[in-house]
Amino acid sequence: MLSSFSFSEDTVGFLLEGTFGEETVQQLHARILEKFEDFDTINLYLEDSGIETFSLTAVLENLFFKLEHNGKFNKVALVSDRKWIHLCGKLEKMLGDIDIRSFVSEDRMEAITWIAER
Repeated sequence: MLSSFSFSEDTVGFLLEGTFGEETVQQLHARILEKFEDFDTINLYLEDSGIETFSLTAVLENLFFKLEHNGKFNKVALVSDRKWIHLCGKLEKMLGDIDIRSFVSEDRMEAITWIAER
């Protein structure tokens, strides 16, 4: 399941739970692309709030989407207690020009503060 919310006009957040599969990734990307229609760059907040299963295809598709739209993300905050998700963020940061920071769930307020800073 994908729930979205907005911090500001150019900052969008998503809470991800249940299955992180191709359908979820397509919905996520569609909403991000809508933001790109209005803004040259955006901030993105992604929180793992109870994802039960992951599809490797979906994880890779999400990685390539961010790299394909390199330069369109000001900041990306990843909130999860899963170390491999934090490693994916580090990989994205190395491969692209994206300011990505990872936070554990108990530090979500720090992540929200960081993503909202101008």
